[in-house]
Amino acid sequence: MPYVNKPRPYKKEYQQQLARGEADERLERQRARESIDKKNIDRDKDGRADVREGKDVAHIKALSKGGSNKNGVKLQTPSTNRSFKRGSNHKVMSETSASERKAKGKK
Repeated sequence: MPYVNKPRPYKKEYQQQLARGEADERLERQRARESIDKKNIDRDKDGRADVREGKDVAHIKALSKGGSNKNGVKLQTPSTNRSFKRGSNHKVMSETSASERKAKGKK
């Protein structure tokens, strides 16, 4: 179990994220979610648009492949959005999800 005898170094972790370039992509994902929430209605007042309940905001072109919010975003089920083939560094290798590959094979 990490950090049992000492406090977690949040500042150091944040600096490491900045050095790896993770902060920019995280901000891009946050802005995408915020834009969906601003455009749609939130009837239950939980801070999340009703159309986004139980869905992921997916970038049409993956951020790791050079995409941005300008390329567009869409709502997807979590299983579809997280089913991309990934490499050993956990980055997306193929932007075709498992369900899309399966559907393509049936044709």
